[in-house]
Formats: sequence, structure tokens, C-alpha cells
Amino acid sequence: MSAFLSVANVSRSFGPNLTTGEKIAARLGASVETRHVQAVSGVSLTVRKGETLGLVGESGCGKSTLGRLIAGILPPSEGTVQIDGAPVMQGGRKVTTRVQTVFQDPFASLDPRMKVGMTVAEGPIAHGLTTKAQAKAYVAEWFGRVGLDPAWVDRYPHQFSGGQRQRIAIARALAMQPDVLICDEPVASLDVSIQAQIINLFLQLQRDLDLTCVFISHDLSVVRHVSERVAVMYLGRIVELGPVGQVFERPAHPYTAALFGSVPKLVLDADELVHFEPIEGEVPSPLSPPPGCHYHPRCPLASEVCALDIPPLRDVREGRVAACHHAEAQLQRY
Repeated sequence: MSAFLSVANVSRSFGPNLTTGEKIAARLGASVETRHVQAVSGVSLTVRKGETLGLVGESGCGKSTLGRLIAGILPPSEGTVQIDGAPVMQGGRKVTTRVQTVFQDPFASLDPRMKVGMTVAEGPIAHGLTTKAQAKAYVAEWFGRVGLDPAWVDRYPHQFSGGQRQRIAIARALAMQPDVLICDEPVASLDVSIQAQIINLFLQLQRDLDLTCVFISHDLSVVRHVSERVAVMYLGRIVELGPVGQVFERPAHPYTAALFGSVPKLVLDADELVHFEPIEGEVPSPLSPPPGCHYHPRCPLASEVCALDIPPLRDVREGRVAACHHAEAQLQRY
């Protein structure tokens, strides 16, 4: 199958990141060194029609920023995002409704002063997907598809539970009839039992609507369950990408192996302790990342070349790519 969602050499920086004192000094005419954070750096990936790509990595690695770039919420500093050959953004503005987002906190993403029915209907009315006269029936249809009572359309967000609010957020996104759905930690704020319900709903809707999805999460077990492929990010770069089973079972990048190994596990010894192997070293500052491979100061396989040259994503075994000078040595550890 050919690529449906295409992200080509996308980068995004933020800044200058000045303290309050530096801002005052700059206003007074003093010379102040500006600092930019490179949140996403040269990311390229493709997603097939109907596929779910998981996106994982430590906090601050750029996952959510990349999701917002794909969704057209943020314009890239460089690069392009296309859906079926058509751009998501032009001239710094989003020009399509074909990609929508479900955010982590549904209470924060819903207007507390607006009835939920109008929240779901607002976008479709504005873009001609329904009329004001037909909006109530249109919203009721989507409420039914996400497992909500259509009679609740005149309620406000605070009258719902967390799981129900997330269903409303999903209905709002799907009512725009997107081809691509960006799910940014969509179950992280929910109880475990409710998480399972939302995940099963998501999988059912994806099959029914043939959605292409990017699923961003810290929960590796959820990513493994819902995704066909997984991309691993570290300090703004993709360091490994491939089929879920192969990446989880035989990581080709030392960071991927360390990330998966840092998940607490029950060790069946005499004391039945929870075994935890944290990643060695501190996460470098994105204001001043290490040269070469950003992971080399923490990497057990690092050599001189790792500190000098940025490793490109290249094909490794088992139909996947990894950005590591020592990918073969990493694979041989399994």
C-alpha cells in the first residue's frame, strides 16, 4: 500500500526563550543572547491508509509537537505534511479538515460554557458538513456512534464523567469526517477500566471509518495493542521506526531498548519485587543538545563517531529503520 499521510523533513523550533530579567534587559537596549529550542528536527515518516502509527518517547522528546505539526495546529519551521498528496498547511495556515485531533484532557479541550451538542456541531456547520436545521440530528448520530445518549446534547461538560467527556471529544473530531486522526495521550487522564473502554471504542471506530491514525502515548502497552508500527523519538528526532512486534521484541536502537527496559516489571524471585531499570544519565537540555547522536552521552554502545556524526535513519533488519551507527551490534544483543 502506498503512503497516505506523508511527513517530509519537518522541523519546528521555539524561541527565543528569555527569562523575565533578560526580557527587561533587552528592552533597555542590552545585548542578550537568544536561545531557541529545536522541538522537532528533520522528521520524515509515512503512514498507510487505515494504519495506526504509534509515537513514543520520554517527556519533552517532541511527540506532541510533532502531532500538532501533522494536524496543522502548528506550522513547521521547515518541511511539509501532506494527506493523499494534498498539503495540510499553506502560507502558515491549515487548509484542510481531513486531519483532526483528540487531546489528552477532554475537560480542558471542551468549552465549559458551551453545550456539548453545539461543541460537536460548530465545526461541521462552519464547513458545510451539516446545516443548523439538521445539526441536532447530525450530532445525535455521532453521539450514538461513540456510545453516548443523544438526549444529552443539551448538557454542559461538567455534567459528564471523564470517560464521557473523552467520548464527546472523539465525537467532535469525527463529526468533521476526517481521514486522519491524531490521538495525543487520549486515555492518559482516565481510570484504567475506562481506558480499556475508550481504546476498544477507538479500535472499532477506526475499522468502521477506515481512519488513518497517529497514536501518541507514554503507555507502551497501549501503543503495542493499537498500533501496526511504532516510531520512537528522542530529543526531536526519530531514532527507530518499524513494525510493533519487531521493534518491541528486538530494538535496533539502544535508546529504544532502554525505553522499553525502563517499564517496571514483576520479578518472580523470593520477594516478588517490582524490577525497574531506569535509563542511565540525565536527559540533555533541548536548548543545548549534544553533538552527533543526541543519545550518545547515555548510550552503552557509544563510540567516537557517535559524538561527531548524526546517524541517518537507515534500513536495518526485519523491515525497519534506525538512526544508530551501531544498530547491528544492538540487534546482536538479543
